[in-house]
Amino acid sequence: MLRNPTFGVVSLGCPKNQTDTEVMLGLLKEAGFTLTFDNDDADICLINTCSFIEDARRESVRKIVELAEDGKELIIAGCLAQHFKDQLLEELPEARALVGTGDIHKIVDIARAIVADSSLRIVQVSPVPDDHIDEVQPRLATGVGASAYIKIAEGCDHACTFCIIPMLRGKFRSRSIDSVVKEARMLVASGTREIILVSQDTTYYGLDMYGRMALAELLEALHEIEDLAWIRIMYFYPTETNRKLLETIARLPKVVKYIDIPLQHSHPEILSSMARPQSPEKTVALIREILPEAAVRSTFIVGFPGETEEHYEHLLSFIQEQKFDRLGVFAYSRETEVPSGSMPDQVPQKIKKLRRNRIMEAQQHISLARNERMVARRLNVLIEGFDEKKGLYYGRSEWDAPQIDNVVYIEETGLDYNSLGDIVEVEITSCKPYDLFGVATASLTAGAGTEELVLAGS
Repeated sequence: MLRNPTFGVVSLGCPKNQTDTEVMLGLLKEAGFTLTFDNDDADICLINTCSFIEDARRESVRKIVELAEDGKELIIAGCLAQHFKDQLLEELPEARALVGTGDIHKIVDIARAIVADSSLRIVQVSPVPDDHIDEVQPRLATGVGASAYIKIAEGCDHACTFCIIPMLRGKFRSRSIDSVVKEARMLVASGTREIILVSQDTTYYGLDMYGRMALAELLEALHEIEDLAWIRIMYFYPTETNRKLLETIARLPKVVKYIDIPLQHSHPEILSSMARPQSPEKTVALIREILPEAAVRSTFIVGFPGETEEHYEHLLSFIQEQKFDRLGVFAYSRETEVPSGSMPDQVPQKIKKLRRNRIMEAQQHISLARNERMVARRLNVLIEGFDEKKGLYYGRSEWDAPQIDNVVYIEETGLDYNSLGDIVEVEITSCKPYDLFGVATASLTAGAGTEELVLAGS
C-alpha cells in the first residue's frame, strides 16, 4: 500500500481530452490527493490517451512505455483504454487501472482503491460510453494563459466512414445551457478571457436535449458574461452551419469571427465514400456572405481509398480557389474498425505524403499573401507569453486558435509580464507565412470585445 502517493499527469490528444484531464485532476484534488506536474516526483501517473489515428496511438504507447520504464505505476485513461483495454492490461503490468472515456468521473474511487490495495488492478471501461454528466465538475488547469476550453457535448451521431470517434466516445450527448454558462462564469471569475467551445460536432449542440440545434442560444447566454472577452467555436459541421447560426455570430461582438469547419474533401465521389456532406463550396459561400471578415479554417484528408489523381487535382484546385485563411491537411490513416479500412484501392503512403506536401506548399503562398495584407494595420491580440529566444512577447488575434494557428509576435515596448492575459492593440510591421510581427500601441480595457478589429480579408 502506497501511503499518500503523489499523482502525476500526462494529457495527450485534442482539446476535448485536455478538458477530461482537467476534470479528473480537479476531482482528485478535491478529494485530497497530492498532485504534481513534474512526473519525476510522481508515484502514480495518470495518462489520458488518444487513439484517433495510428500516429496518435503510437505517441500514447511511447509515453506509456517511457513512464513504465521510469518505474511509475499507471492509470491509463481515455481513448486508448477504451479501444485496447484487454491488450493494455495484459502487456503492461505497471497499469494499475484503465479508465474508459465514459468513466472519467469515477477517477476518485479508482484512485482510492488502488492506493488501498497494491495488488489491485481495475478495469473501469464501459462497453458503450453513455455517461451524461450535466453538473459542473471541478477542474485543475493543465495549460497556461487566459484561454480555457469548455466541452459542451460528448460523442457523435455522424457516421463518417474514416472516423472511429463514435465507437470510442458513444452517441452525441449535450450538456445543458445552464451547465455550460455556470462553468464559463466560474472560469471567467478566475481570470479566463477567452472561452473555447469544443465537442465532436459543436454545431449539433442541443438537438438531443432540446429537440433543436441550440448553439445560437448558448452563444447568446455566454455573451452576457460581463468580463468575458472572446468566445470561440471549434468544429462546425457543414450541413449544420446555417444562416441563423452565422447571423448570430455576426451580431454578437464577443463571438470571434472564426469558422473552423473540417470539409475533408471537395470531390463528390470522395465525399460520398466518406459519408460527408456534398457541395462544400456552397457552405463556404454562405459563410463569406454573412461573415465577410471571418477567418475560415478547414481541414482536408488526402489519400482516402479510391482517391485518383483526378480527385486529388479537384481538391487542390478547390483549395487554391477558396483561399482558406487557415488550413490543415492530413494523410489518410487506415483504421481497420471503420468502413474505409476495408475499402478497395488503398493509396500508397508515399503518394499520400506527396499529395499532402503539395497542398501545404500551395497553402503557404496563400497564407503569406493574406498575412501581407495585414501589414500596417492594427488588430487586437490576446497576450499569451514571452519567447526568450526571440526576445518578443507573443499572442493571438481573434482569427487564431491556440496551438494550431498563426502567432503574433510583439516588441516589448509598453509590455511586461503583467500584460499576460490582456488584449492589446498591435500595429503589424512585418509577416511570414504563418506569423505576424508588430508593435503594441495600446492596452485595451478588461472585457473588451472585438468589434473594432480590422477585417481579416479587407
